[in-house]
Amino acid sequence: MLLAMVVGIFGGIAASLLKKLTHLVANFLINDFHWQYKYVLYFFLPLIGIFLTVSYVHVFLRKKIFRQGIPPLIESISHNRSKLDFHNIYSQIITSALTVGFGGSAGLESPSVSSGGAVGSYIARLFRLNYRERTLLLACGAAAGISGAFGSPIAGMLFAIEVILPSFSIPFISPLLLASAMSSVVSRMIYNKPLFAYHADSWSGEGILIYVLFGVIAGFYSVFYAHVFEKMHLFFSNLKNKYNKVWIGGLSLGLLIAVFPALYGEGYIHIQKLLNQNYTSLLTDSLFSNYQQFTWAIIVFAIFSLVAKTYACGITLSCGGNGGMFGPSVVIGGLLGFIFAYTFNLIAGTHLNVTHFIVVGMAASVSGAMHAPLTGVFLSAEITGSYALMIPLMMVAALSFFINKSIRKYSIYTKELVEKGKVSLYENHDLNALNQIKLNTVLEHNFHVLDPNKSALEQKDVIIHSEKSFFPVVDADGILLGVLSFEQLLESIMSANITEQQDLVGSMVQTNDQMVNIDSSLSDVLQIMDKHNLSSIPVVNNLEQYEGFVSKDVAFNKYRKLLQQKI
Repeated sequence: MLLAMVVGIFGGIAASLLKKLTHLVANFLINDFHWQYKYVLYFFLPLIGIFLTVSYVHVFLRKKIFRQGIPPLIESISHNRSKLDFHNIYSQIITSALTVGFGGSAGLESPSVSSGGAVGSYIARLFRLNYRERTLLLACGAAAGISGAFGSPIAGMLFAIEVILPSFSIPFISPLLLASAMSSVVSRMIYNKPLFAYHADSWSGEGILIYVLFGVIAGFYSVFYAHVFEKMHLFFSNLKNKYNKVWIGGLSLGLLIAVFPALYGEGYIHIQKLLNQNYTSLLTDSLFSNYQQFTWAIIVFAIFSLVAKTYACGITLSCGGNGGMFGPSVVIGGLLGFIFAYTFNLIAGTHLNVTHFIVVGMAASVSGAMHAPLTGVFLSAEITGSYALMIPLMMVAALSFFINKSIRKYSIYTKELVEKGKVSLYENHDLNALNQIKLNTVLEHNFHVLDPNKSALEQKDVIIHSEKSFFPVVDADGILLGVLSFEQLLESIMSANITEQQDLVGSMVQTNDQMVNIDSSLSDVLQIMDKHNLSSIPVVNNLEQYEGFVSKDVAFNKYRKLLQQKI
């Protein structure tokens, strides 16, 4: 409990410093710097920010692994025993401030979560805590990151439960709440500017069917948002030169922001203006500022801004910039809610409260894309003070989550991890535990290796006195040629035929012997052993050199010890 409070304090400091640093740059360029053709400057700033981000990683983190976003945290819990590199505490803050401060269309919440999670992981290792406690403190850091970034302690706790933790038990709530609450307090002391200045009034139950319709639309758009992000990631991953990624991504992003200023940075400033009912603000400082008086121009420009924001986020995070998908999903949801209500009023002649739909749109987008409905509901309620909209928030978030989950089994954070076999998520806790065990930790090396250029008779002392029933045959280069059983070797030794007694061991090996790579997951290895009814199987490296054997007995003993640490 005490350590959870410490993690919350440091997580709040990290989140608030990141916000303060980034917003100083963004506020100057958007609000304090006045120029009629300011959109021209937007064309170059994202390229500069992403270039500085990539350069920082290349120069200062050359020998270290740097990964952005929430997926590395989820993977570390499943595959790296909740251990995160220390540099994530500061590198996530520096790189995301450079990316987002110069206009990169991403959020600060994921870097805050990564930094807070690294704080929790480091403190847990410092006090030599076990895997279960280390995972809990990592989750406390993640909760602190959301709480500090948004000023929403309940949403921070729920985010850790819904997104970060592979399993959950009631005793986790207290330390998560403490960490989240401490982060919120510290964040407000350092950077007390609220994310949104808004307070919703009561809603009318007569419009419930309209909220249902909007929830369905938001759910389908969250699917599109995730699909676009994956396509952008795939496109840039095919570019091998990282600086080509920077040029292509930076200039593309700059062009989008020059045309659609609402794409700059996180985009919260423009959502606040919409909440203030300043709808023409979307066109301000843009190429189309002369069309502010036309209602149709506002709608068309908002639609294009929504789609462009969807692509801009994918470009920013795929070409080398650092940031998160959490913030953009909030902005996208707000824009979608505005477009829906504003257009509905114009076409149907109704009087929907546009700001209400902006708020519920945030919840719908977060709920659908991240498969975190509770986080979406309480995040929107906390950051806007819209607890009066709790019923619409719940309905829209539930519908959006249901539609996205029906189409996309996994969230925007976990789909790639699951497809690559990095995590198995909540459907199979046993598989998660098995995947945390590396093959090199369960290898047995006490098998007697046979020389393929000698006969079994020449090596009979080793064979007869061995306690193992299998013998790897390895050549002078360490290459595993195959495996021979005790029965095969004994038959050759005891053969009445002298020719058979003199047969070389190498000639007795069959080429179709089963073997696995040292980098294979333990769950995959066990499936292979079950398929071929094997109790043990040889392991080789990438050069097919013999490393040892893995047996079911040793593997399951290791698995049982791991489960004991979790209890």
